[in-house]
Amino acid sequence: MTDTPNIVPMVLPDKASKLKQFRESHFWHRFRQDKVAIVSFTMLLVLIILSVGAGLFAPYDPYDLSQIDILDSELPPVWIENDDNDGRFLLGTDAQGRDLFSTILYGMRISLTIGLFAVLLQAIIGIVIGLLAGYYGGRLDSLLMRFADVQLSFSTLMVAIIVLAVFQAAFGAELYQQLALIMLIVVIGIAEWPQYARTIRASVLAEKNKEYVEAAQVIGLSSRRIMFRHILPNTLSPILVISTVQVANAIIAEASLSFLGLGMPVSQPSLGSLISSGFDYIFSGSWWITIIPGIALVVLVLVMNLLGDWLRDVLNPRLYKG
Repeated sequence: MTDTPNIVPMVLPDKASKLKQFRESHFWHRFRQDKVAIVSFTMLLVLIILSVGAGLFAPYDPYDLSQIDILDSELPPVWIENDDNDGRFLLGTDAQGRDLFSTILYGMRISLTIGLFAVLLQAIIGIVIGLLAGYYGGRLDSLLMRFADVQLSFSTLMVAIIVLAVFQAAFGAELYQQLALIMLIVVIGIAEWPQYARTIRASVLAEKNKEYVEAAQVIGLSSRRIMFRHILPNTLSPILVISTVQVANAIIAEASLSFLGLGMPVSQPSLGSLISSGFDYIFSGSWWITIIPGIALVVLVLVMNLLGDWLRDVLNPRLYKG
């Protein structure tokens, strides 16, 4: 009779242990101590849930013409006494008779979509260029960074205004309205990539001479694998901080372009286009059409910037105050 060898089962970390590690981490400890971060994160989470689930939380659909009545236009919010105010619209209505609360939720979803995808595009471009410039150095580094300097000499709005205005003039306003979302994402994304490229380049210059990179080179790993599998994960902290701030900047850029008439069309309202469409009525007494979406935009951008500042402090040990 042969002895059966003892088989030691492999123990995999369960979700409970991972949750315990997270709750004991420095990140969670700092988050619980910072009331501003807690409030900002809670407000941002609520805004994201409301905007993503706009179809569930909005009492009306601003895209459904059967739910819009022009006779309901410019009705004030429920807290303003008015003979025409029947209490159906919490924040009032806009000039087209759409429920402002519902339109803000749908508009915030469009603004967040533009902000997130524009930042994703600029992050991809900036990370690739920053890795190449920092890792290879030399003439390639000089060429790419001079190109970034030229890009930085033009503001985002200047580049976007030129490109979008030329597109409208060349292909017509009707085609532009159909492609407005994609155009805004591409233009804002391309205009802001140098922010990522410069940050990643500086991090790569600090990492590429360390022992783990030299060891990877000695065993014959390809440059692409070293850059993306070894160096890039060690540069994620500044990327997270930049991304938080850049999403807010992209939303502001979209709102500015919409206010200038180069953003989302009125039929597909973003927060910026809502502010723009209501600006003509602000002096006629219908101030809520512009002011309330403006407040929503300010709150959204503010909580993102506050979270970005908190992430910067937490992920930078030099700023830790104990």
